[in-house]
Order: sequence, then C-alpha cells, then structure tokens
Amino acid sequence: MSVSESKENYLEIIYMLGIKQGQVRAVDIADYLGFTRASVSIALKNLRRENYIETDNSSLIKLTPKGKAVAISVYEKHEILSAWFVSMGVDEDTARDDACRIEHVISEKSFNAIKNFLKNR
Repeated sequence: MSVSESKENYLEIIYMLGIKQGQVRAVDIADYLGFTRASVSIALKNLRRENYIETDNSSLIKLTPKGKAVAISVYEKHEILSAWFVSMGVDEDTARDDACRIEHVISEKSFNAIKNFLKNR
C-alpha cells in the first residue's frame, strides 16, 4: 500500500522535529509548515486514524512503528538525494527542493541503485 505525498511529508516532519526538539506538538508542525492549526489538526486526525501516529494526554505526537518506518524511509531518501545533488554542484537550496519532490516518486529499486553507487564510488 502506498502512502500519499502529503502523509509522507507530515511523517517526515514529525520525525525531523522529534530529532531536533525531542517532542512534537501540532503547533510545532503548523509553525514549521506555515499552515493553520486547523489544517494540521485534520491531517493529524487522518494519520492517527490510519495508525501512523498516536498522541498522549499532553498532546505530544509520537510516530507508531508503521509511521516511523515511512518517516525514516522518506528522510533517508531526502538526505541522500540532497547530498548527491550538492556533490554534483547543485546549490543546497535547489538540492533540498529537488530531493523533496523526488523522494516521493522514486522507486525503491532506483533509490537503492543510487545508494549503492554512492557507497561504492
């Protein structure tokens, strides 16, 4: 089952904010994205319903094992693709933007080939 780009983005952001801050709340995501709390709340409700995240009594958002697997996969793609583009002379902003778009559509087969190529060069 594939995960939509929007869900992948939210899961990746929750993962990144968790690394950076230790804990994540809906307001953190809204601030990061520049979205309203209401739109973030709707997205989080859908992620919770599909068992990608859970929240505790303090409204802290945690990735479930299912959500964490998706988040780590997307994050890894983003990091490797960004670094690869920069190594080829692409400026960092463009590299990050391009990686953000590509990370959602690249096949695992192609991504693994890129990873292996970079590892063996």
